[in-house]
Amino acid sequence: MPSTRTRPLLALLGAAAASLALLAPVSPSATAAEREPLRYVALGDSYSAASGVLPLDPTAPPACLRSTRNYPHVLAGQIEADFTDVSCGAADTTHFATSQYPGVAPQLDALDRDVDLVTMTIGGNDSGVFIGAIQACGTAGLSTLGTGSPCKDEHGNEFVRTIRRVTYPSLVEALTAVRRAAPNAKVGILSYPWIMPRSEGCYPQMPIAEGDVPYLRRLQRVLNDAVARAAEATGVTYVGLNRLSDGHDACQPVGDRWVEPVLLGTNPVIVHPNAMGERKMANAARRQLGLR
Repeated sequence: MPSTRTRPLLALLGAAAASLALLAPVSPSATAAEREPLRYVALGDSYSAASGVLPLDPTAPPACLRSTRNYPHVLAGQIEADFTDVSCGAADTTHFATSQYPGVAPQLDALDRDVDLVTMTIGGNDSGVFIGAIQACGTAGLSTLGTGSPCKDEHGNEFVRTIRRVTYPSLVEALTAVRRAAPNAKVGILSYPWIMPRSEGCYPQMPIAEGDVPYLRRLQRVLNDAVARAAEATGVTYVGLNRLSDGHDACQPVGDRWVEPVLLGTNPVIVHPNAMGERKMANAARRQLGLR
């Protein structure tokens, strides 16, 4: 306990410290950072737009089928961002620099040096290879009533070669353009959640022949690997979903699956993420991008 002799000195020192604290300058940049939300722009294709998940975004071009429950909207709400969404169903990497539909600006037009955060899912529509493979394998599976491996037998390594030779360099070019258009932004690209399980399919809910299930799974792994390598080559954060979405493919029951099947699904746009899948993608992006 302070003596009566030291109490006045302690009081004087305390008053001086309080005065200095009041006079200490407050950093304007720190206060601004606390006040101003992140400027966040979402780019990408139908997996970014959550095509088929209702309700639709009334501010989006109708052809884009963009949902207000897509992972960019969920993420923007989580981090309370100043948010712009230009994702659009059926987009490929060319639509970053060119108009996808009449009156729809190139997606890169939404970026500038003041943007803080950019996310996207892109590449699956390039050259029509991934979506084309799903359609081709579905048709082939129906032709054999789900038996054999008709898609693999017909197409072999054709789709994989296209991803490695065409899709990968297109992704590098697109991500480089994003970094150039938004030089101060943290940029993240999400992989595609699993559409098919490892081996056992669910014909006819997903009309893929039994022997083509691992064939399509491998093709998607190659696509996600191309996305990951392009991200690494351009200094972009890769938000990988291979592990997280395993066991949540289109063959799983309602409540488990992140992606809806061709038959007996809940989305009018088939083979696309449902609302739960989009929430899980948002959570993964937030965590892997280090956002609070």
